[in-house]
Amino acid sequence: MSLLSVIIPSFNEEENICNTARVVADVLREHQISYELLFIDDGSRDATYDRICEAAKADPAVRGISLSRNFGKEACIFAGLNEAKGNCCVVIDCDLQHPPQVIPQMYRLWQEGYDIVEGVKTSRGKESAFHRMSAGLFYKMMSRFTKVDLNATSDFKLLDRKVMEVLIHLKERNTFFRALTFWAGFKSTKIEFEVAERLHGESKWSLASLIRYAVESVTSFTTVPLQLVTGLGIACLIGFIIVGLQTFIRFCMGRSAEGFTTVILLLLFIGGAIMVSLGIIGHYIARIFDEVKGRPKYIIRERTGGASSTEKSSEPDGADR
Repeated sequence: MSLLSVIIPSFNEEENICNTARVVADVLREHQISYELLFIDDGSRDATYDRICEAAKADPAVRGISLSRNFGKEACIFAGLNEAKGNCCVVIDCDLQHPPQVIPQMYRLWQEGYDIVEGVKTSRGKESAFHRMSAGLFYKMMSRFTKVDLNATSDFKLLDRKVMEVLIHLKERNTFFRALTFWAGFKSTKIEFEVAERLHGESKWSLASLIRYAVESVTSFTTVPLQLVTGLGIACLIGFIIVGLQTFIRFCMGRSAEGFTTVILLLLFIGGAIMVSLGIIGHYIARIFDEVKGRPKYIIRERTGGASSTEKSSEPDGADR
């Protein structure tokens, strides 16, 4: 009998926990899939973990883990991967914007032999034009930098146990889960879904947090920004050569200009380019500093729920993998 682990990162989601546990469990029971629901409380400031404990008492298939502080969604996902006991897992948002009704379809594709089933958005739901534009810009930038097509992708995906093990044993502290599943390879397919509306609460992603997430994700996965520094240096060198030749020719012809404005502009450009380059290099040095210290991705404060649980009724449909 195959067990499906549903990993649910949760941060300040007290209003959603019980409903999410009920809805996901009902869908999996309906399709006779053995499951466990693994809620990861990311250091919430509200009663999220209390609601998880309540859900665990109501359903033995529910387990909960509380992190000692807010470590971020990436750490939550990897905590879930490490704690999951299933033959495969699905990562899903606690607000149910990732529709649980798609999970059985993912599970069937896994039974057919796919190791990774990627959830691809056909729409982003009701969002402001600004948020939709900034999200589109973010994914285009990420796709260009990581050389992986991340347009419309999400953290909503199913992973086989062997893929989970590969990710769990990565030594890096700073990770980008969404791109690492592409990097890992394996046999994969995609399934489309429409983003549902939140029933309770508000999105935790602000413009500032999206920008921070973009910077952290790019620098943890690729060195392209460092290559941009090299490109900027080459562009500056070419510009200097052109301006230098132009100035020398004018001097030889006795028509050299005073050039005060040009000098000021050049100094501003050079200074700006140097500061941006130092900022990029400094960020990578900070990443190296974090990795060298070897601190864990997360710290578990408390656990709730019993041993690995299975669906209480019947065997799952179809042959086990």
